[in-house]
Amino acid sequence: MKIRIIYFFFFLFPVLANAQPVPNIEENIPYLMTFGPLAETSWGDDDFSQTFFFLFPKDYEKPVFIWVFDPDVGGKVDELATAWDTRVSYSFYGGAGCWSDEDAQGTDPVGNYRSGNLLATKSFGQNARYDNNWYVFGPFNPTEGEYVERYEGNVIKVIIEGLEGDDGNMYRFFMSTSPSERISIEGANAFAYEYSFRMHNVAEQVSHIYPFVDDQTISVRLSNFDWDSDGYIRLVSVARKGQLSRVSTEDEWIETEFRMYEEEKNTSLDIQFIKRKPAIRNNNVVIYVKNQYGRNLEFFTSPIGGVPKYKYSIGVKQKN
Repeated sequence: MKIRIIYFFFFLFPVLANAQPVPNIEENIPYLMTFGPLAETSWGDDDFSQTFFFLFPKDYEKPVFIWVFDPDVGGKVDELATAWDTRVSYSFYGGAGCWSDEDAQGTDPVGNYRSGNLLATKSFGQNARYDNNWYVFGPFNPTEGEYVERYEGNVIKVIIEGLEGDDGNMYRFFMSTSPSERISIEGANAFAYEYSFRMHNVAEQVSHIYPFVDDQTISVRLSNFDWDSDGYIRLVSVARKGQLSRVSTEDEWIETEFRMYEEEKNTSLDIQFIKRKPAIRNNNVVIYVKNQYGRNLEFFTSPIGGVPKYKYSIGVKQKN
């Protein structure tokens, strides 16, 4: 199999304002995280695997590049267990089935979740060359992804998996038109069905995810793992000012069901993660949301319809 050529570049300057970060600025999530497979799940990773989908408009055909910040496992950003002995892989897939296969949309790395054609892959251990720096995958042609009618665009999948060791890898992505500059791609977006991420270490910081609710959704079930009772999880929407979810303790899954109001259909929800005082440091969390049929809802990094704002004229008609 011929694998895509991969370029790497290193920059020490801050993130550019016009970049498309994943997670996005509005989400206020410091890092995505994936641990090595020998880690205890009580460190905050339930399955040592994470999947993201990069979405490009159907009429965009120019080459794209996916930047990864701090792809290695070791040094300033990552979480040490005993010794830096961990390797993590980044594998990109396109073609038929890379998104549409049912297993690809799951929250566990089982079955045919690696569906599609392998476009590029690379694994990283501890390497000072990449620590607190960038690695750039590409170029990818968006048409090498899978065209998805419901999104009106082409989708390329990345799977991040712990291969060995027990340390935690913290990282972020950026979508760009260039291998040497982080230049935004107009109309592009990214989404996942499950987030594994690092919380802030500062009390009262608020992180967000934005699941989209379609017109067939009657209720949603929010599941969170290993929250460590680190504050509050709150649901905000156009119709509710803030409704609290149950929160998990260490190494525990817990679920809360919310009935959807008519006004919330075809909008994004704002699930807020609010740190308490005193803040727990290095807290890693996993989150996913299902509808009444058990289908996983997408979390778009740029929320569909914009960040939802509570509308008083709607909310006063409802009971939280």
